[in-house]
Amino acid sequence: MNPKLASLHPYPFEKLAVLKRGRVPPADKPHIAMSIGEPQHPTPHFIAEALLQHLHGLSSYPTTKGGPELRHSVARWLERRFALGEGAIDPERQVLPVNGTREALFAFAQAVVDPAEQPLVLMPNPFYQIYEGAAILAGAEPFFLNTTAESGFLPDFDAVPEAVWSRCRLVYVCSPGNPTGAVMGVDQQRQLLELAERYDFIVASDECYSELYADEADPPPGLLQTAAGMGNGEFRRCVVFHSLSKRSNAPGLRSGFVAGDADVLGRFLLYRTYHGCAMPLPVQKASATAWADEAHVRENRELYRRKFDAVATVLRDILDLAVPSAGFYLWLRTPIDDTAFAAGLFEAQNVTVLPGRFLSRPSGGVDPGAGHVRIALVAPLEECVEAAHRIKQFIQTL
Repeated sequence: MNPKLASLHPYPFEKLAVLKRGRVPPADKPHIAMSIGEPQHPTPHFIAEALLQHLHGLSSYPTTKGGPELRHSVARWLERRFALGEGAIDPERQVLPVNGTREALFAFAQAVVDPAEQPLVLMPNPFYQIYEGAAILAGAEPFFLNTTAESGFLPDFDAVPEAVWSRCRLVYVCSPGNPTGAVMGVDQQRQLLELAERYDFIVASDECYSELYADEADPPPGLLQTAAGMGNGEFRRCVVFHSLSKRSNAPGLRSGFVAGDADVLGRFLLYRTYHGCAMPLPVQKASATAWADEAHVRENRELYRRKFDAVATVLRDILDLAVPSAGFYLWLRTPIDDTAFAAGLFEAQNVTVLPGRFLSRPSGGVDPGAGHVRIALVAPLEECVEAAHRIKQFIQTL
């Protein structure tokens, strides 16, 4: 067996299952799950119809590169969404479909990291645990960039020593952030790209929550957008990851894409050809249809806004609550230890939330996830409001 497997941490939801084991919630309160970031809004009907209409495609092997229709749909979406201009994205060389960005975020490190260099892979802390596992199994050492309230829940690149940058070969960033919802601005993205040029590393920007934002007039900027604004029209050292799971409420479709630096994607395509992860043709057809439509995405954002407003109205008078500008999580500071809070809330109110320390690692003398819980506002509005009232009742008993 690969000895590096022993270095992997238990997944957050494994830890959560252990925490809840043996605890019996009240039978008269239906369970409300707010721990998993799985969208619960209905998948738009037209996406499902496109999938059904092309089931005959199951009789053919798909190519790893994906068909031109999907790659063109993705390229045009990127150009519209990030104001890149028509023709800025080459669908032949700068777009690859992937079976959900989780597998791509993991596989990417395996393709671009040379373990013989004793490399570092930098990532935010707290973080999506795939980044850490990808780094470890690629033979790299994870280096954590703490994101705290003091830093606006964003990495502080100025605080990273030069010796770290010199060993860095890959940086994962997540904007809007999971779990905090913090959005990386253009200035900070510029700084990171300048560092990438100076120290010769690749930036992998996880933008899976980019289409869930509060202000229609102020969408989160993307890394390709910033690169183009710097004159980097070839998107050197830039790779972005996008998904239909959150944007289009289609987590079961397992559909996303990777886009950016053509040279890097060419090598990643080679890796993926051996990896064997081509997207089925019916999924490609449904995905192309989804990327071409924005009306359902605007409706989706409005549903999340209503939930944030309603939940904040209930909790604001008892907690120091900040509604994020993007994403669908509340990153809530707890009045007691976060694991005790999550366990007690489940036992008293039958509401499941995720302790923050399950998403972070101690680094620099602190654990930036401790003392927080992540609350996913994915359930229907009525359930989210009911959960907010139960959380309030629980806090009042502490």
